[in-house]
Amino acid sequence: MNTAIHLFGTTFQNPVLLAAGTCGFGQELADVIDLEALGGLVTKSVTVEPRTGNPAPRVAEFSGGMMNSIGLANPGLEGTRRDKLPWLRDHLRRARVWVSVAGHSPEEFFQLVEGLDGEDGFLGFELNLSCPNDTRRDAPPFALDPPSVRSILSGARARTDRPLLAKLAPNDPDPAATARTAEEAGADGLTLANTLPGLLLDEEGRPRLGAGAGGVSGPALLPGGVRMVEQVRHAVGLPLVGLGGISGVADALAYARAGATLVGVGTASFADPRAGEKLAVGLHRWGRRKGVTAWSDLVGPSAGPVQKEA
Repeated sequence: MNTAIHLFGTTFQNPVLLAAGTCGFGQELADVIDLEALGGLVTKSVTVEPRTGNPAPRVAEFSGGMMNSIGLANPGLEGTRRDKLPWLRDHLRRARVWVSVAGHSPEEFFQLVEGLDGEDGFLGFELNLSCPNDTRRDAPPFALDPPSVRSILSGARARTDRPLLAKLAPNDPDPAATARTAEEAGADGLTLANTLPGLLLDEEGRPRLGAGAGGVSGPALLPGGVRMVEQVRHAVGLPLVGLGGISGVADALAYARAGATLVGVGTASFADPRAGEKLAVGLHRWGRRKGVTAWSDLVGPSAGPVQKEA
């Protein structure tokens, strides 16, 4: 099966991405996985200032996956520009790189896009819209506030010609409407979706994470993620990145048939750092065995066309 697909003005050699927050900036996994065998990766979310993250413990497992509250630990805008992007530029040729950016106000998103846009080593930005909204007291995360989605997307669009992915929230009561808002404001694609808010308690009733609540990821997210992709695909004409609970070929195929053009591997990489690489190989072998000629033939119909690679 030809797993290559043409999107965002470039070619992804296969549809498998490593999800934001699970592969660092690529360099952290370079000794254990062939990054160049992937379709691409999404970096840790970058914030304006460096962050050390939330108090430990930051990760806790449960029967359906894991929870995390990392706290956006990252080297900040200047550190990313100085230390991270040069490594990506010098070491990755085939894998496409997205830089995730996160802010507590629309202005912080704009500062990050402006500050990174002139650098080499990456294709586009993934806007982490599930960040807390500090512009209004007790406001919902940006992804659950359509005016904020519109403001951030339109402002970022005015500051870069690079492709923009809007990363939405799985607990959105109307994901199709939010997706349309993002499309109208300038998004080139959508990532569906981020982790689901949750809380784990120990036998004494104390939070198992140092920060209290956290984000649920892993196999438990698969049904909700597939449903969200299926809901959104009919509402917009944008490429969709399916994310949540993918650990093998069957999971990736479910997302594709629901309408996802690219798929993201996240939590599975903690159990097996080579999970993304194995998935790319597995999809190729599955297609050859089934007589499927191209990955794009599997992608469910959407409001817009999927471009096949010649």
